[in-house]
Amino acid sequence: MTKRAVMIMFDTLTRDFLPNFGNDWIHAPNFKRLQSKMITFNQFYGGSMPCMPARRELQTGRYNFLHRSWGPLESFDNSVFERLQEQGIYTHLVTDHSHYFEDGGATYHNRYSTWEGFRGQEGDRWIPRTMAMENKNTHPMNKQGISVTQHYANRTRQLEEEEYSSVQTIDAGLEFLENHSDKKDWFLQIECFDPHEPFYVPETYREIYANIEADKVPYWPKYQHNEDISEEDQLNMRKEYAALISMCDHHLGRLLDYFDAHNMWDDTLIIVNTDHGFLLGEHDWYGKNIAPMYQEVIHIPFFMHVPSFKNKQGQTVEGIGQTIDIASTLLDYFEIEDEFDRDGKSLINLIEDELNHETIIFGTNGGHVCLYDGEYIYMRASADSSNGPITQQTLAVTMMRGFFPDKMLEELKVIPGNRFTNGYPVLEIDAMTYIDSYSIGHLLFDMKNDPHQNEPLQNEEVENAMIQKLIKKMKEIDAPESEFTRLGLKG
Repeated sequence: MTKRAVMIMFDTLTRDFLPNFGNDWIHAPNFKRLQSKMITFNQFYGGSMPCMPARRELQTGRYNFLHRSWGPLESFDNSVFERLQEQGIYTHLVTDHSHYFEDGGATYHNRYSTWEGFRGQEGDRWIPRTMAMENKNTHPMNKQGISVTQHYANRTRQLEEEEYSSVQTIDAGLEFLENHSDKKDWFLQIECFDPHEPFYVPETYREIYANIEADKVPYWPKYQHNEDISEEDQLNMRKEYAALISMCDHHLGRLLDYFDAHNMWDDTLIIVNTDHGFLLGEHDWYGKNIAPMYQEVIHIPFFMHVPSFKNKQGQTVEGIGQTIDIASTLLDYFEIEDEFDRDGKSLINLIEDELNHETIIFGTNGGHVCLYDGEYIYMRASADSSNGPITQQTLAVTMMRGFFPDKMLEELKVIPGNRFTNGYPVLEIDAMTYIDSYSIGHLLFDMKNDPHQNEPLQNEEVENAMIQKLIKKMKEIDAPESEFTRLGLKG
């Protein structure tokens, strides 16, 4: 029996910017096609934020943000793509996500049988920075620094749409499909960095939104809390993001057309997903890392087609799903037994109306730790103005780029193994955070009556109940003692 799977992943795809979920001004007809072709999971959430922590969850089916900041897959991690290969499933990755090729991500892409990468996104250290374009966008809302200069150097190789790395990624995905149309037992991951910022997009898509001159628009917003951004700047920023979504939509359509023409809906598991969304002025926040994990960031679009549930095309699932569930879903689909203790469960369970999670957690290392029980979301802040203590449990001392500074390594210690490390001894390193959750404080939201999180709830009884659920969840995943201390909780 033929077993094949394709996962199409777009980075930073905000749910509220898709017509599938009520948006009436974004031009994205191919995302809309998913609504009739696939099953829509209405309550799907990210977990460990941002990019590489989310991918660590995708591969391991385990939360990691309480134990480690941004970092590589480690020797004790259990990658689903290695498990697939052991059972004869060929796995291939095509991507332009440049963080795979940096110190803090360099072990992820090597878990696939083969991979193909395309250079030039964001601050990818690719084209010599001495080649940067002279005319730069200097809007005060934009990021500044080396990565911005690097971006302008990379753009010298991305003048036409077909030269964009995300377009090349889709091309490579289609090439794999053509070459493997008569083969079985494979998994293909087509992963586009777009619509992640910077919102660099061909003029043809910008024209859809009647935007102003490209060099006068906030296209790479600094991560910040700011109540004073003008409505014009905010609208233009959203239009730039919308234009990039429309470009992604066009190339998604090329893949959907291929699936249609080759009847792949009959025998192929197909997933369309993202890692997280983005704040563009909601709650007066911009970005995704330093803010509390509001719905705009953590409640994400997720679509899945399972051939055996073809009669469910066009339907919705209301049960809670999360990124941690993807690994178990793939193993379930390929009928591979899994004895590893994962936090996630197969999403096929949800299609069959089974309960996957009574509660889920999500957050960024050193930030709010959030819990959702289907009714309330509770965001627990640091209990002390130092926003510490924070420790890193790891066997890899790399950051996104480079290594932990010597000061952090001077007092590292070896601690006994735990559930997170699968029993192997691990280094515990004292760390710092760039997030100030203490100043924001704890937040509680009634998601039934306040789905947009506009009015934090003041209810001591509900908060105490959520605290107990959070403690229980943290114990289940063997969270570091330092996290209980930081949050002012009794482990």
